[in-house]
Amino acid sequence: MAHETALVVIDVQVAIMDGPGEGEPPAYRRDETLARVGELLAKARAAKAPVVFVQHDDATFAPMRPGAPGWAIHPAVAPLAGEPIVRKRAADAFYGTPLRHELDARGIMRVVLAGAESDCCIDSTARRALSLDYDVVLAADAHTTYAGNGVLTAEQIVAHHNATLANLPHPAREIIVVPTAEIAF
Repeated sequence: MAHETALVVIDVQVAIMDGPGEGEPPAYRRDETLARVGELLAKARAAKAPVVFVQHDDATFAPMRPGAPGWAIHPAVAPLAGEPIVRKRAADAFYGTPLRHELDARGIMRVVLAGAESDCCIDSTARRALSLDYDVVLAADAHTTYAGNGVLTAEQIVAHHNATLANLPHPAREIIVVPTAEIAF
């Protein structure tokens, strides 16, 4: 059965979720976020909806270098055989990657986004998806960031992006922000 909706899991990698090194704090609400991403994966897989993982490569930051232990997709939400992994080097998961091709080849019109980081890759990818004429659903409780940016706390960053992205004007598409429990595939 063809689906018009795909789940896109962004940068849920060990170094991001568990912290980039010894003594570094984990992502804000790590366990809750991993659990919600797991719920979304279970829902999408049960509905046989496409799942695409996005994995960030950063040659300048040792924990996120391809092949480093921290670069791996977190084992709590690991891809299944056949689920594509799109590697990226920019915040926008579409920039210089085959993500759009992966989605368009499957007839996707709506993407559900979850992962990390709220104020970087989630924000950039949501805005770009909207500009590329996809409807976007942001799982309000399935994205995270670090402890804060010196201006806002992690809790404020997540709340800010939930509010801001839900209110971006577009003449034909929308970003809706809802909790995982309200998302269906």
